[in-house]
Amino acid sequence: MSEQTTRRGWLQASGAASAAALLNSAGAAAVSEIHEEPPKDVYTRLGVEPFINCTATVTSNGGSRTLPEVIQAIRHASHYHVNLDELQEAAGKRIAELLRVEHAMVSSGAAAALTHATAGIVAGTDPERMQQLPDMTGLKNEVIMPKSSRNGYDYAVRMVGVTTVEVRTAEELKAAINDRTAMVAMLGDRFSPKVELPLKEVAPIANKAGIPVLVDSAADFLVSPNPYVAQGADLVAYSGGKISRGPQGGGLLVGKEELVRAAFANAAHHHAFGRPMKVSKEEIIGVMTAVETFFGRRDLQQEYREWEGWYRHITEQITKVDGVSTYVAAPSRGGPFPVLMVEWDPAKIGLTAGEVGALLMNGVPRIATHAAGGGTSFRLRPVAMKPNEYQMVAERLHSVFRNAPKPRPAPAMRTPVYDIAGRWRVRMDFGVGNAEHELFLEADGNEVMGAHIGTIAQGRVRGTLDGDKVRLSSALPFESVTLGYRFEGALRGDRMAGLLNPGALPVATWEARRHKY
Repeated sequence: MSEQTTRRGWLQASGAASAAALLNSAGAAAVSEIHEEPPKDVYTRLGVEPFINCTATVTSNGGSRTLPEVIQAIRHASHYHVNLDELQEAAGKRIAELLRVEHAMVSSGAAAALTHATAGIVAGTDPERMQQLPDMTGLKNEVIMPKSSRNGYDYAVRMVGVTTVEVRTAEELKAAINDRTAMVAMLGDRFSPKVELPLKEVAPIANKAGIPVLVDSAADFLVSPNPYVAQGADLVAYSGGKISRGPQGGGLLVGKEELVRAAFANAAHHHAFGRPMKVSKEEIIGVMTAVETFFGRRDLQQEYREWEGWYRHITEQITKVDGVSTYVAAPSRGGPFPVLMVEWDPAKIGLTAGEVGALLMNGVPRIATHAAGGGTSFRLRPVAMKPNEYQMVAERLHSVFRNAPKPRPAPAMRTPVYDIAGRWRVRMDFGVGNAEHELFLEADGNEVMGAHIGTIAQGRVRGTLDGDKVRLSSALPFESVTLGYRFEGALRGDRMAGLLNPGALPVATWEARRHKY
């Protein structure tokens, strides 16, 4: 889309003089100037080394590559001041026009869009109800979710104060609807045709009962007219920094005008529940520009073909090593683009996926991948890769596999020095805060199994006892997530202690004492 066309469409949609002044500055520099590769010392001077990103749009790895048009628009937006209500109104109208929906707003990511949508539905624009959140007294406080849609981002809905009600079938959904039901929340399912309880079954039931339907479609690409709204969804949330390639901190909420406006009333910059989730004028312009560019000049199918060309090159190089194979997997929920699956024969290559991932990340150039754990495969996702990087990825992968050690047998474990079976009281110190848990353990030789009882959740624990060395892993389901704990330490009679790895959180310490009945 040309700059002139973009500017004219914006001005027609907004009618705001301040927005016009901002956008009239957009012609000051060519997009190609922004597209040039700048030095990376903005990171390296801090000791942080950038990497080639083969994990697509994962937030912890920086999201996708921001489009040059977006970078330019953000830079120009930073030079002017505008009223955020006017800007959101104008940007919302422009985005709604492109997506052919009633209205839209820009949020600080898709998760914030889910939070604002929930707050808007349960509190509306009633000033007192807005201020009482997350106290749900007197408000509809139940959100129905299909089990197939449960995921860690549910927290963005639950944090408003609502209670989740999980259902698996259409009949369970009908039975769950009552006078406390605020809405139905679910994942987008365009790439999961066999998903249990899809939108096409949920929407007619909820629509008939007058219950709004919120769809989390963060990773999906934009389609006009919106397919989820066409199926009966009332609101749909998107990330602005994934395949749309807008600012990483941006998001979208689109759908019914009255509900989008209620969500915005509960969002920043207003002093309501969503005030901490601020979205800047630069992000609003950046997200809108990404949407315009998506429908203006981008050809997603051509991008897919380019990525598949990268896959062919990588495959040609790495399959020269005996035991390595690849195949291209189709788009799926959470990744609406083809991905390259890399596999290897553990009888020929003595590396785990975790070891491959570490070699790639710790080499030159650094390469971030999904290679992790004890398996022998991982997926390579292309969205954040630059056009010249696939060759470097192929070369590094070929080197890693070619120089891999031969398979080696696992070392024999030592006879346990002490009996670990029994009931254990466990104290965990997290640096800030501590907790008391319990472990109920049984042993069969070096194998350890049992139950882990936490403060709010419980689950199974398994591991090993090698001499006096203890290694235990537990998984505690809670709501839509599984809380993982990895204990490593030493057993000394009726006491054991060591380090605790609670997933992505800081390493903690633990000490357990055998319960004396």
